[in-house]
Amino acid sequence: MAETALVRPWRYAIGMFGLAIPINMIRGSTLLFYVDILGLDVRDYGVVMLVYAVLDAIDNPILGHLSDRTRTRWGRRRPWLVVGAVVLTAAFVGFFSAPTSLEGLGLVAWFAFFAIMCEAADSMYSANYGALLPELFPRERERAGANALRQGFQLCALALSLAVTPLLTTQVFGTEDTTVGFTTTSRIYAVIAFTVLIFMALSVRENPAHSTPERSTFLAGLGVILRTKLFWQIGIATACYLVPLALVLATIQLYTKYALGLPVSYSLYLMASALAVAAVGLNLWTRVVRRRGAPFAWRLAFVFLAIGFIPLFFANSLLTAALSICVIAIGWSGLLVTNDLVQARVLDRDAREHGHHREGLYLSAFGFFSRLTGATAGLALGSLGDWFGYYSGANPGPDPGLAFRVAISVYPFVVAVAGVVLSQFVKVPGEEPETVTVEARAVT
Repeated sequence: MAETALVRPWRYAIGMFGLAIPINMIRGSTLLFYVDILGLDVRDYGVVMLVYAVLDAIDNPILGHLSDRTRTRWGRRRPWLVVGAVVLTAAFVGFFSAPTSLEGLGLVAWFAFFAIMCEAADSMYSANYGALLPELFPRERERAGANALRQGFQLCALALSLAVTPLLTTQVFGTEDTTVGFTTTSRIYAVIAFTVLIFMALSVRENPAHSTPERSTFLAGLGVILRTKLFWQIGIATACYLVPLALVLATIQLYTKYALGLPVSYSLYLMASALAVAAVGLNLWTRVVRRRGAPFAWRLAFVFLAIGFIPLFFANSLLTAALSICVIAIGWSGLLVTNDLVQARVLDRDAREHGHHREGLYLSAFGFFSRLTGATAGLALGSLGDWFGYYSGANPGPDPGLAFRVAISVYPFVVAVAGVVLSQFVKVPGEEPETVTVEARAVT
């Protein structure tokens, strides 16, 4: 009997909306909030992100393993999803509530504590959320549709947390030189995010067949993963897609301010252009996946991503910058549709070969590469001080415009090209058969 979905796709997909709102406001507004307004030295920013990467390398796979081994009447993932939602939204509010009187080590400590709390909670929620995709949608056609829908919800969240946020924080609730707008906006977003995250957690129906009595140990499971060549290939390729995007999200507001010489709120138009193109692209890339398969579309998307960074460096107006961002958005959209599908194929093969459903551990291990994006972006942005003299809003150096042109285009281009090359050599496992041995209940 063909295995069918355990939950209506929209009930699962909407969780991405709640997850993406706080995380992407953090990614998009941290530099403006902490560095440009509060005066945090950009080198301290880089150090904090590097320290976080080390901590995350330890706790991410442990959290995933604990999730795989959890057995409760509510399922394996649901308890972790609820706890993750609570911690994430609370830490998110704290992140943007830093007192303006803080400076020096006090400011660094506040930033470090809440940044690590937010990212740890994000790891907890996203590992369990991601692990549900192959479990709830066992066939790739269903999986592609559900993933496209959740990425559509993510784009809606990005429209709010990246495109609309600069307007809310610097004009509606505050100004470009104060923090009150960020605090107010984060509290509103936290309420929305918490409501959606809890709704998703309570809506899912996990497959009881995946909660087998036999459980692999942490070291044994991790050892299998680390010895898998595909894990390293696809994990590094994933980083080559996420690092460029992290740099764009982190710098676009200051790129608008310094490189284009426009108000920060004008970054709304750049993000709106990218999101509109990406939204249209989701459906088109999903069609490519269904006709040519996820691996083909995955490789092609990397090419579009890399190409778009070339004209972005030379853009000298809002229009030319927006057109460049749109090319990047085509590749971004394709990778949103395909990257999780490529990872899911690896998870399917692991379950088939070893008889253990350890999606949480596997995705947390993959998550290590995605978490490297923060550290890599932090190091790249930290280098702006040494190379261009930009240390903070109070000490921007002789040419902050050039500094942020390099940060938003040159650095990402180099990493994206590495992704193009690597993706050509990865042999992705074949598509899972339409029938499997474990029968699942259909949605009624």
